[in-house]
Amino acid sequence: MSDTVPRRSALRLVSVAIAVAAAATVGGFTPARAAGRDKGAGPRVEALLAALTLDEKISLLHGAPDPASLGQAGYVPGVPRLGIPPLRLADGPAGVRVTLPHARTDSRGGTPVATALPAPVLLASAFDPELARRYGQVIGREGRALGQDVLLSPMVNLIRTPYAGRNFETFSEDPLLSCDLVAAEIEGIQGEGLVATVKHYALNNQEKDRDSVDVRVDERTLHEVELRGFEAAVAAGTGAVMGAYNKVGGTFACENEELLSDILRDRWGFDGWVMTDWFAAHSTVRALTAGLDMEMPDGRHFGAALKSAVRGGSVPERYVDRAVRRLLSVLDRFGLLDSERPPRPDRDPEAGAALAREVAEAGATLLRNEHGTLPLTDGDIAVIGPTGATPFVSGGGSAHVVPDHAASPLDALRARAGQGTRVTYALGEDLFGKPVPAGALAPALATEGQGVDAGTTWSYDGTLTLDEPDEWTFVLHCSGPPNGRPKVLVDGEELFPLASGWGEYLLGGLVTTAPDGLAVRRRTLALDAGAHRLRITAEGGADGLLFRLRRITGATRAADLAEAVTAARAARHVVLFAYEDASEGLDRTTIALPGGQARLVEAVTAANPRTTVVLNTSSATAMPWLERTGAVLQMYYPGQEGAAATAAVLFGDRDPGGRLTQTFPADDDSHPVAGDPRRYPGVDGVEEYAEGVRIGHRWYDAQDVRPLFPFGHGLSYTSFSCADLSVRRARGGLAVSFTVHNTGERDGVAVPQVYLGPSPDLALDQPVRVLAGYRRLALRAGERRRVTVRVAARTLCSWDTGRHDWILGTGRRTVWLGASSRDLPLSTSVEVRTTIGASGTSH
Repeated sequence: MSDTVPRRSALRLVSVAIAVAAAATVGGFTPARAAGRDKGAGPRVEALLAALTLDEKISLLHGAPDPASLGQAGYVPGVPRLGIPPLRLADGPAGVRVTLPHARTDSRGGTPVATALPAPVLLASAFDPELARRYGQVIGREGRALGQDVLLSPMVNLIRTPYAGRNFETFSEDPLLSCDLVAAEIEGIQGEGLVATVKHYALNNQEKDRDSVDVRVDERTLHEVELRGFEAAVAAGTGAVMGAYNKVGGTFACENEELLSDILRDRWGFDGWVMTDWFAAHSTVRALTAGLDMEMPDGRHFGAALKSAVRGGSVPERYVDRAVRRLLSVLDRFGLLDSERPPRPDRDPEAGAALAREVAEAGATLLRNEHGTLPLTDGDIAVIGPTGATPFVSGGGSAHVVPDHAASPLDALRARAGQGTRVTYALGEDLFGKPVPAGALAPALATEGQGVDAGTTWSYDGTLTLDEPDEWTFVLHCSGPPNGRPKVLVDGEELFPLASGWGEYLLGGLVTTAPDGLAVRRRTLALDAGAHRLRITAEGGADGLLFRLRRITGATRAADLAEAVTAARAARHVVLFAYEDASEGLDRTTIALPGGQARLVEAVTAANPRTTVVLNTSSATAMPWLERTGAVLQMYYPGQEGAAATAAVLFGDRDPGGRLTQTFPADDDSHPVAGDPRRYPGVDGVEEYAEGVRIGHRWYDAQDVRPLFPFGHGLSYTSFSCADLSVRRARGGLAVSFTVHNTGERDGVAVPQVYLGPSPDLALDQPVRVLAGYRRLALRAGERRRVTVRVAARTLCSWDTGRHDWILGTGRRTVWLGASSRDLPLSTSVEVRTTIGASGTSH
């Protein structure tokens, strides 16, 4: 780590001038302080540790093949002679991700055995920690029911750039909101007996060069921004922490003593175990002594190499004991060392589905609604867009969960509209291609369904003839693993070579799989008129192969667009579904909608201004077409019940209760990392957090940049007002009280938000304002309710790099109240003193 982060000697507890600042809380918790990183364990753990051989100890510190796999991501063998059980570790940001060979699978090997929940970013949009707790409970129960012991989730890295491919897997750009949600979800997961693993520790805020990029961040930003969610997870009792791929201050996160020991253990008192992200280990001695406990998914560094290091004297065995003690202590806490281990529950798919729908409805975020476009009323409806007919359930990579069932929005809208309403459909934007015209191929070739028998080879050598030049996107659908797909060459160029590393597996949740489960790959070429040589070779392999070759051309795009415009003109309402497919391992290159979707939106809204755009996207989206729409509904990746939830919100059966957990910039040039490659994606392998503590909405305030939509924004089908703002001292912090009034004629959901201004007494470059608290409220039409939001002492503090600790921000500070970071009609000032006394006057 760079010298901007203090060494261990500097990280000792430094008493703050006031006691309350030393005990400051993050969100609603008080962090524990460790007596030391090598605390003793219970007598059972110490007895086991004494009985283990060196080989047995080492076997507990790395992954291995599972002789009876349940389809999980990782496996750690136990020690049967001592009653130490094996551990199965499953991915699970949006539901337990396991694969079973006997069940129907999709092209990524996913299996419909668990509830596909809405993406965590959609959960976070509800601004409801209790809902996050119940989300965790569903995952915890299902993980236990499916034979799993450890969940590789939740992810709490902040949304720093809109391009990051895993923004949908995490919660927010705001530290406070992330703290509250990660703590609640962990409590839900572990309350069901499943060990939670908070990830990725730390500063894994982009996928670009994630396995090598060196993140440079100053000490204050590290503690005030990125680490707060991890600290909240530790305070909530998370059993495990997953180290990140990237470097921090020049040292890989999984061998960074500052992170793994000084902060995580000495400062926060973490007593669980730390594992690597998959294949994120780079050393043996450095990693183990720095504080890493487990290498996954194999033992390249913590297997034979570790044994040799111990035998050779370069690693004292006490470091091995320390790591094993940490692991066994967690197993002991969860009852996994008992002679009669906790019974595994049965799955409850109905309860899981009900929670999935509730989360999708609660997080649905209405960004725009002009001229009463929503809720939908009487009249014909045209549904347009590929994800209108193909359900978009989840993103790609380790968060991808294959649902047991998932209706399409088209079917859900037809069911909700009833027989008296005509609901039509137009594709608008083609994802999976159309058959290649038979007359364009010589000799003739049935490209729609070529079957290749097991153990045989099939080939084609012919010509593809075009009457005029055009851009062709070749779309290959095929069964089997990526390394078994057909080789397709056009004019000698191979169209679909096998990607290196994990590139074939860390792919999106929509565009890489056809509706019937075949894997999909695309390649676009500009072709001249005339003949082009087409060669295809396919191997049947052990199980046979099915493939089809399709195309998307300028002509087919024009026809799809014309069909959509015709459908829009013929209907009273249009619901246009737009998508952006994100995945682990890949960052976006733009916040614009991919393909021809912007052109589609513009053409459809010109034909019918009563158009609602439903966004199934991972993160912020640019909307140059916004003013032409009637409404915009952000649904992210809504899980298996997303279609029903979307229909319920569109028809007004549920009020859109979501609020943005990230700021939406106007375009690619107007966000915190825009135009500065040092900030993203990095220069010469180094990425700098030059924006400091001004992450997300804090940057927009500091730079006075107007976003497309601010943090916290979201509309309702009713209207609200707030009044009678006051502040008083409470529980070492502040209590902000106010009255919320539903002034409309419908029941609805309000999410009032409290923001806090800087301290005049701290000689620090502070944000203009920070989120200090919030409350989700369901109010009946006309109802008034008095509400109190607690502002924790930690929120009143800043990190002091001279003391290497938190310090209270005293003096007169402004408290704002409103509906978003940019809609703050009420304010008061409050005098913060060393005893957290408060007296305020409204203005």
